[in-house]
This record gives sequence, structure tokens and C-alpha cells, in this order.
Amino acid sequence: MEHPPYVSTTNACKLCTPLGACLAFRGVEGAVPMLHGSQGCATYMRRYIISHFREPMDIASSSLGEKHAVYGGASNLKQGLLNVMTKYGARLIGVATTCLTETIGDDAPMIVKEFRREMRDSGLRDLPALVTVSTPSYSGTHMEGFHAAVRAIVEQASEGEEHAQMLNLLPGFLSPADLRHLREIIDDFQYSSVILPDFSMTLDGPALQEYEKIPRGGTPLGDIRRMGGAAATFEFGATLDCKTAGNLLHERFGVPLHSMGIPIGLRETDIFFDALENLTGAERPERHVLERGRLLDSYVDAHKYLFGRRAVIYGEEDLVVALTSFLTEVGITPVLCASGGKSGRFKAAIERVTAGITPPSASGAKLPLKPVAVHEGMDFRQIEELALELSPDLIIGHSKGYTLARMLGIPLIRVGFPIHDRFGGQRILHVGYRGTQSLLDRVVNALLEGNQNDSPVGYAYM
Repeated sequence: MEHPPYVSTTNACKLCTPLGACLAFRGVEGAVPMLHGSQGCATYMRRYIISHFREPMDIASSSLGEKHAVYGGASNLKQGLLNVMTKYGARLIGVATTCLTETIGDDAPMIVKEFRREMRDSGLRDLPALVTVSTPSYSGTHMEGFHAAVRAIVEQASEGEEHAQMLNLLPGFLSPADLRHLREIIDDFQYSSVILPDFSMTLDGPALQEYEKIPRGGTPLGDIRRMGGAAATFEFGATLDCKTAGNLLHERFGVPLHSMGIPIGLRETDIFFDALENLTGAERPERHVLERGRLLDSYVDAHKYLFGRRAVIYGEEDLVVALTSFLTEVGITPVLCASGGKSGRFKAAIERVTAGITPPSASGAKLPLKPVAVHEGMDFRQIEELALELSPDLIIGHSKGYTLARMLGIPLIRVGFPIHDRFGGQRILHVGYRGTQSLLDRVVNALLEGNQNDSPVGYAYM
């Protein structure tokens, strides 16, 4: 099949870098994200985030205009920082740059340093923590912005302290429900932990009688300062480079780093629990042993519905890797793994989680899996062209794949971010045995519903 040439991205399979940074800053207690750039950037990102999380999302802006594109935006950034301090009472202001300020060459760290000096010279000593991160939208994805902001928080706010029986957990960009469940798991091992970032409350909070300018919750700044004295750091992500917060803590403070994939599926979740057992010296709590057993039993029950089905998976690189690992466990064949990211490590990570998976045939012989098509730097025009040739049975990813699923007449299992066309995207549980069980049930039921709808009879018993 010949594909018509085109030169522009059509419905990108990624979001902009500073958006990811804003999400990371939102996971710190008392923090306000701030964009050094035009007002439109903050407006777009707020609207996009609110549509998924259904929560208010304030993002401050230095609101640069045409004049500042010529003369620089230092004065606006300083005034914006002062406004956020006085109007919000922020404990941390996370300043992320944008295309405009990166292009004109504004030095945000230097401007913030000048602002600190000017404030102290004026007699103001009680300044909030000010964290800067470089996030031009024309370079990278929202996930790269997210991880860059987490590293910046650790680099600019953590301190080395005496060794503590404490775990640093750097989970990456998961849902608030995932973060709550991870906290429960570590608490069940009766071990102290710092989860960074933690927007389980700030982006999925309870109804309140009075509006809070800065929502409660988030990783306390005091805990961030103690991260350099932790016993270990667990960092989720199969495609991360060496410039992560976990590597920084290891290099600067000697905190042992354990890198692992997002714990979705039996294998990846087992790796996480084994690491917790080795760190804490405690046995796996009984409730999680039972959850694992029920999940394994459901794998057997679901096999007849899933074996041999073909799936297209797209989204953030690390999430796609974790989902692919899970799908191979239950007998679904991934035919396309696609992402807008361009880490250069995506293909190798997919090969790692699919290596050696040879599900048994009815005769007991092994069936070698065909190599999975893995593509990075993709948009949905390209994904659509490939999917039409591959005849998938289901698609797994966020809401931006709905048009493709509708065109093919197959189910879309919505996971990750953004989910704009369904309610409760922030409460989808993906991780652990419990999250895997929920995901498995959704996949099986989506396929069963498709079978019923496609049948002229509409079987009531499957």
C-alpha cells in the first residue's frame, strides 16, 4: 500500500513538554506551576488538564507579548513570581519555560536568581522554593517535560541527610488512583516512603465547602529535602535515560537506585513486590498474595476469549511497554506499538517484554511470536495507516484513538492520558495486581460486547 506523502504532524500522539512539567509541579504540596511565556500556553494547558481530571487547575504565566519577544521577559517573570507569592501564598513555584522564551534566549535560572537577591535586598526573607526547568515545546514530549521537572525539583530542593529507613518512589505519570494504590501497598509493608510527585489529592480531591487556591495534598517539601537520605529509590520507566531524578539521587547522595517497568501485569508487578520484600525484609502482605492469586485465576478464565486476538497499543512510551507486557501474558498479540516519543529506547524495551513469550498451542507445541511492529515519533495519521493493514481486534490507549477505533469498528480500551470522552479518567487504576485485574476485566468485556453487537442473534450467554 502506497501512502500519500505529507510533511505536517496530523493529530500528534504526544503533548507539549511544559504541560508535563506543570503536572509534575502540581504534585508538590503548596506548589503553583508557572509558565514563562505567552498567556495562551497556560490557557491551553489548563483546559486540556481540566478536561481529563475534572478539577480546577491554575497555571500562572509571565504573559509575554510582542515587546518581550524583542527585549526579553525578565521583568514580567519577576512580577509574575511576586504576584503568585502574594496572591497564592505558594510554598513552591515551579517555573517552566516555553517555546517563546527558549527561542529568544531568556535565562530563567538567572532571572530567578536575580529575583531572590532583589527580594532579600528589599527585606523579604521568607521566600518560597523557586524551581526552574527548561521545557521548550519544540523539543520532546509531555513525558520528557514531566521527568525533567521531577529531576529539577529533586536537584534544587533535596538535601543530603543521615540515612533513614525510607523509600523514594518516583512513579512517573500515573493516575491519582494509581498513586493512592501504590501508597497503600508500601504502607502495607509498614515502611516509610516519599512519592514524588503525588497529585492523588491535588488532581482528584474531595468536594469542599470553600474553594482552595492551592488544593491540599502533594509531596511535602520537608519530605523532598529528606530524599537524599533514603535507603533506596524505586523509579518506574523502561525507556528512561540517565538524566532522571533517581540517577541524580544516586550520583549526588549515594541512594541505591532500582529501575523497573510500570507494575502492570503479573511479571512487572512481581518485580515491584520482590523489590519491596528485599528492601523491607517483610513478607508480602496476605491481601496482596490473594489479589495475585485471583488475578492468576482470571488469566486462566479469560484465556479462551483473548488468545490470538490482535491489539494496537499507543501512548506514552513507558505505559505502552507495560501494557504490551501485560497483553503478552494473557495471550493477546501486540501487532503495533506506537508512541509520539522519540527516546531511542522504545523498541528495545518492547523486545525485552515480549522476548520468550511463546504461548502453547492446543497440541502442546510452542508458537513463535512474530516480531511486533514498533514505531516512535508517530502521529495518528501514521498509526491509522499502519493499523488498517494489520487488522487488529482492539485498540488500547487514550481518547485520541477514538476516531481510529470507530473507523475500524473495534473496541477502544481507554487508559492513560488524556481521556476527554469518558468520565473518571483520573480514577482509572492501572497498576498492581488490583489494577491489572481491572484492566483485564475491561479488555475481556469490551471484546465480549463487540461479539454480541456484531452477532445477528446477540447471544446472552458467552
